[in-house]
Amino acid sequence: MHWRDQGVFLASRRHGENAAILEVFTENHGRHLGYLRGASSRKMSSALQPGTQMTVEWRARLSEHLGYFTIEPIRSRAASILNERLALAALTSVCSLLTKILAERQSAEILYHQTLSFLDILEVHRDDWMVAYLHWELDLLREAGTGLSLDHCAFTGRKRGLRFVSTRTGRALVAEAVNFNDSDLLDLPPCLVGGHFNGLRDFATGLKLTGYFLRQIIAETAPPKKALAARYRLEDTVNRMVRTKQ
Repeated sequence: MHWRDQGVFLASRRHGENAAILEVFTENHGRHLGYLRGASSRKMSSALQPGTQMTVEWRARLSEHLGYFTIEPIRSRAASILNERLALAALTSVCSLLTKILAERQSAEILYHQTLSFLDILEVHRDDWMVAYLHWELDLLREAGTGLSLDHCAFTGRKRGLRFVSTRTGRALVAEAVNFNDSDLLDLPPCLVGGHFNGLRDFATGLKLTGYFLRQIIAETAPPKKALAARYRLEDTVNRMVRTKQ
């Protein structure tokens, strides 16, 4: 068995003294694992950073085997944001979420290209990367089968004035359609429905929204606090920054 593909490096774990088992999100083969010889070398160590775009070759005697990777780095992402704490936390969160939520060896070509688009935005420090991150998490939820319906109010059909999302249905609501004593509501930041982005406060609100549904997915297979550790660190960092600015 043999294939060649493009991919984004997600994570690795050491295997012996000089090798590692890599996780790569590939364009045509989904999240895929493979054994890489010489992973601890200086050349490979610099390439095996979260978000690195690479060409990947995979070989195995049988399709169900772990197989061996050969990689050729194309583009490093982490190097350009090493001094940007929040952006680096977002990059780490993206890679971690992909390892925890995507099924292994299941093609997710649309999400792959959406991920590359977000990484491009993050790398060049565009001001709207936080909004792009929230939309990327919505894309991930959709890929996982938990897409949110945010284009109109579930009760009135209105497309303007959307303020909340029901935790039970994942559908948007206008203020007039809700009972404000209902605890099953989450705030919907305007930036997710075409409105103005109000900085870190909106980012925090959006992370709380998408984080709720991400935890529901993870809870089916693993303790969310551990599985979503990188995602929690991102959210905690944003919340601390919001409190500092108050």
